[in-house]
Formats: sequence, C-alpha cells, structure tokens
Amino acid sequence: QVQLVESGGGLVQAGGSLRLSCAASGTPFSINAMGWYRQAPGKQRELVAHILSGGSTNYAESVKRRFTISRDNAKNTVYLQMNSLKQEETGIYYCRTERLDVPGVTNWGRGTQVTVSS
Repeated sequence: QVQLVESGGGLVQAGGSLRLSCAASGTPFSINAMGWYRQAPGKQRELVAHILSGGSTNYAESVKRRFTISRDNAKNTVYLQMNSLKQEETGIYYCRTERLDVPGVTNWGRGTQVTVSS
C-alpha cells in the first residue's frame, strides 16, 4: 500500500520560509517522479514543482528562484524549500508520486496546510 505523508506546513508571515517534506512508502521511490502541488481556496490544484528520478526539476513560473524541490532517495523523501512566501501561496500542498515503470500509476498524499499571512 502506497503512503505519502506530508509535513512541515504551518503559518508563516509573507516573506518567510517553510520547508515541506513528503515521506513515501510502499512504492519504488528512487525511480519515481515526485511532485508538489498546491490547491488554494476555491481554485484547482496546480503544479508547483516536479522532480524526476535523476534529479531533473521543473517549476511553476511563479515560484522559480524562490522554491527548491529536492529528494533524498535513501530516505524516500522529497522536500520543497519555499522562500519569500506570498499571501497568494496559501493553500493545501500535496505530494504526488508517479510510477515511471508503470505508466499511469500515481498516488497522492493528504496534504499539508500552508497559510501565509500579511
């Protein structure tokens, strides 16, 4: 059974930083693509950052140069370092894993709340 457990969310002032973690189990983490998504209140879930098994990354334009996604395959964990946070980045942040060896197999975590105050 695949489990993704996010942590590290919380309340932070605009301009502050948070580091999110997502611990995975029950899936071959080292060969999976991993992603962080955000769902703001009343909006659709959107991609924030994505990292492939080899470490290649891509980011939503709005977070480039402020957010960094990374992974530790030894710990089956993916991270999202968020700096210079903005109020509009408030939302629930979800971790997603995608099996690259079995196309179409994806799993989601339950999310962690990030609230950025003014």
